[in-house]
Amino acid sequence: MTLRYANLILLILFPVAWFAPLLRAGFLPIFGLSEISIISGLQSLWISDVTLALLVTFLAIFAPYMKVIGVALVQFKLLHRKTLPALEFLGKLAMADIFLISLYVVIFRDDGYVKVETGWGLYLFTICVIASLSISHLTRRL
Repeated sequence: MTLRYANLILLILFPVAWFAPLLRAGFLPIFGLSEISIISGLQSLWISDVTLALLVTFLAIFAPYMKVIGVALVQFKLLHRKTLPALEFLGKLAMADIFLISLYVVIFRDDGYVKVETGWGLYLFTICVIASLSISHLTRRL
């Protein structure tokens, strides 16, 4: 029963993570740091690179949310348990987003021209993805 509630809480936490600041980035020390969220990053991507925007939209928004909804349907016996491996795969796709953001932070940490700091949204998004993976794994085992 607690797994159901934990999974349903993710339906609230994922949208919060999408709007929360993932990174604070600034160009040169003179300019202030601007906060970048998943949504603000997607807005910029839709202007510059539609293909990459589609990929990131799927990885960061649709894959994890579809997975949480699918696991909830399994938990409430509205979807067959045989779909859990496919749902777990959707959750793993969201980890690709975290990897790319982390790589960006490492590359541009503080090279003199660009300063990048992690925001609390990166941690929230990471926790949501890991919690989602754990919940689906535990649901599959029970």
